Amino acid sequence: MNRYLDFENDIENIEKLITELDKNKNNFKSENTKLLDKKNKLFKKIYSNLSAWDKVQVARHPNRPHAKDYINLIFSNIIYLHGDKKFADDSAVLGCLAEISGQSVIVIGTEKGNSMESRIKHNFGMAKPEGYRKAQRLMNIADKYNLPIITFVDTAGAFPGKDAEERGQSESIASSIQTSLKIGSPIISIVIGEGGSGGAIALATADKVLMLEHSIYSVISPEGCASILWRSSDYIQKAAESLKLTAQDCLNNKIIDMIVKEVAGGAHRFPEEQAGIIKNEIITSINNLKSLTIEERRKLRNEKFLSMTSEI
Repeated sequence: MNRYLDFENDIENIEKLITELDKNKNNFKSENTKLLDKKNKLFKKIYSNLSAWDKVQVARHPNRPHAKDYINLIFSNIIYLHGDKKFADDSAVLGCLAEISGQSVIVIGTEKGNSMESRIKHNFGMAKPEGYRKAQRLMNIADKYNLPIITFVDTAGAFPGKDAEERGQSESIASSIQTSLKIGSPIISIVIGEGGSGGAIALATADKVLMLEHSIYSVISPEGCASILWRSSDYIQKAAESLKLTAQDCLNNKIIDMIVKEVAGGAHRFPEEQAGIIKNEIITSINNLKSLTIEERRKLRNEKFLSMTSEI
């Protein structure tokens, strides 16, 4: 069952009416059809005009598909790989060998979990150093066999705990970025929910960075920004607007390469349909990147990210 967001009151009321009519569907078919049509039009109207804070809520929706959901819906012959071979296996970062349209790939993603038990297991998608070192290990495997790398980014940020800092959190993130810039394999990254700070960039240093229409990508959360700049939670919505964290903002600022359209009503309502859209974009991106030589891909990837730093 979907949880309704603040701006979805009209949709909630219509869906309640539809549920009531469904109990007497033989008598109210025409009314039901009209309500369904009205609901679909409302979805398109509301979701085509969301504010930055609205998009933050959609990106964090508890029913929004996570990395594991997309892995299961998009890929076949999935074999999960574990551990960094140095310390432990971080469940916040998933990695697997898989196939898409007959092409073998390495898939890496930050996983938040979708129940209290799984969220605790995956540490709410906040990776520790061993998670990023696992990602580096899988990237190097992909590079050895010239396999495309697909990453799914959905994290509020890297885990900021004392144990993570003691084991070299900052270094592991920096090394992940460095590995991404050095290897020759095609890299495609998709921000599917939250893209938070360096924890996201570690897996989003790619040839093609895609972003779902209602996902967010920012150096800090709106809550963190409001607490620093205004020392008050009253300014969270203002912070969301100021951070320019929406997909359209990121595209305008050349942070990402492409926006992936979401179905009206958001990916959390239609995960299978959304997975199909993402799958097509991944296949197209792989085919385009495979037309380039390893040297060309590496050169263009490095130039893209160096140009960002030169404009700061």
